[in-house]
Amino acid sequence: MDDLTAVRELADDVPELTEGARAAARVRLQRAVVRETRPRPLSRRLMLRAAVAGTAAAAVAGGAVLATRHQQGSHAPRLTTLSAAQLLRRAADRSRSDGTRAPIPRNDQYVYTRTYVTRTYVNGGRTRTWTDESWLSVDGSRPSRRVEHGKVHNDPPLGEHEVRVPPTEYAELAKWPTDPGKLLRWLRMGTAKHAREAFMNACQFFVVPRVMPPGLEAAIFEAVAEIPRIRIDHEAVDALGRHGVAVSYPDFDFAFVFDTRTYAYLGMRVKGSTVTYDGRKATHHGWYHEMSGLQELDVVDRIGQRP
Repeated sequence: MDDLTAVRELADDVPELTEGARAAARVRLQRAVVRETRPRPLSRRLMLRAAVAGTAAAAVAGGAVLATRHQQGSHAPRLTTLSAAQLLRRAADRSRSDGTRAPIPRNDQYVYTRTYVTRTYVNGGRTRTWTDESWLSVDGSRPSRRVEHGKVHNDPPLGEHEVRVPPTEYAELAKWPTDPGKLLRWLRMGTAKHAREAFMNACQFFVVPRVMPPGLEAAIFEAVAEIPRIRIDHEAVDALGRHGVAVSYPDFDFAFVFDTRTYAYLGMRVKGSTVTYDGRKATHHGWYHEMSGLQELDVVDRIGQRP
């Protein structure tokens, strides 16, 4: 038996939740600050955000309680426990059934996104909302524009030696493997020891908006399903009111959020802090959680154009 098969079988064996575990899950939200090293282009990004709002059924590290329907015509929901790995595999199946969600972009076009964002500050519970938009140059050769939190950011083209990792060019993305095992080795950077880095690299496909070739998104979810220690944290509600559940890695500030009934990908949960710079160091001014609702992802010909 290989390591990936062993991980899958362990993930499938999830015990039932107790009432005490459900209560504890609602109040457990402990995150360490994660320092990441990324290429410069990734610092100029539109974050697709989604965060947890403690509601309804809870989940713990091993599994989530999801509502399903009886097959015999009953409208009463039935509770089923899924592990993080099982949920990701169902999300992969949903992604394949959806097919391509946007036209194939040319390198001279822009990936357009519109996202509704809700930010809740940890201290005081104050909440703010925005509608974010972005026009990202597909190959980076042209300026890009982001409207984030009410502010407009005009990003210059990529420099001669700058690249996005993973790429946003459709032709380059088509070179990535859609076999989950091969893709996981790419995400691990060639070594089986880098589980946390593999999860972080998988998140990068969604942090910067892009149109993926058929099968790649599904392969990413299935590859993440093979990463040890992934877990389901909470039931989540995104900024559009869609019920979802988050899949995360311990002590990491990003998490995938999926619809609890359809398993469609909704966005990313983010924990962050307000930061200012004095030229030498960064100062954090308070933690917040953000929820997002991705309203539109499409391809357009110029900045300012909407589908």
